[in-house]
Amino acid sequence: MSRRPEHLAPPEVFYNESEARKYTQNSRMVDIQEQMCRRAIELLLLPEDRTFLLLDIGCGSGLSGNVIEEYGHIWTGVDISWAMLGKYMQNLEVDGDLILGDMGQGMPFKAGIFDGAISISALQWLCNADKSSHNPSKRLYKFFSTLFSCLSRSARAVFQFYPENGEQIELVTTQATKAGFYGGVVVDFPNSTKAKKYFLVLMTGGPTVLPQAIGVNDAETVISYASRREQMRKVRGKSLKNSRNWIIEKKERRRKQGKKVREDSRYTGRRRCGKF
Repeated sequence: MSRRPEHLAPPEVFYNESEARKYTQNSRMVDIQEQMCRRAIELLLLPEDRTFLLLDIGCGSGLSGNVIEEYGHIWTGVDISWAMLGKYMQNLEVDGDLILGDMGQGMPFKAGIFDGAISISALQWLCNADKSSHNPSKRLYKFFSTLFSCLSRSARAVFQFYPENGEQIELVTTQATKAGFYGGVVVDFPNSTKAKKYFLVLMTGGPTVLPQAIGVNDAETVISYASRREQMRKVRGKSLKNSRNWIIEKKERRRKQGKKVREDSRYTGRRRCGKF
């Protein structure tokens, strides 16, 4: 029996309350999601001295949105699962706007509004027909053509995905090219069965050289991410994540949005004692 989620149920059914809970409480899943998001943002090649508006496709419970905010950017998320979006609404640490929607029905945004887009572990769902009316080729083209329209010129879109086979890679890249994108697939850790990751890197502004894939040295990857994050903090003067100032800033932003937030106290930002 296949263990691929898209073979078990449609995404709006598979990502139920139980599955949504896993994505927010399983530390290993959270860590993997954040690593892939950082790599996707790296592949966007955004200038480090500006704030950009990014689209997070398949945003789920907001894990990727949290990383986007760490880099100092603003984001809007789209997801098909009510349960996953519900977990996002309970997350005090993220501030993106949300839309409930099906990727295969297109992106409902104004032309040229986004400076870039990322998607983690979502694109492969469009290669599967969950209903008799679903045609993967048509749904992929609808998605890519509307995404192309809502991206600014010279913007990039990066998708981390899990293709089932070479035919799916061909299907996805063909429809993206048909919609007007340039680009290709970057494969990190190509010689590793478990660590191998596929990233579809798409560009709106014309053909260019694809970014270099990461090899097999995990240490170099971690250093790269860490140094980039520290550089971003120095440039923008942001508080260190999870520090008292960072938490107070987050709470103040939520208050300005009219959301209910606990009052600050002398215990705000303090580490709690370990479990008995």
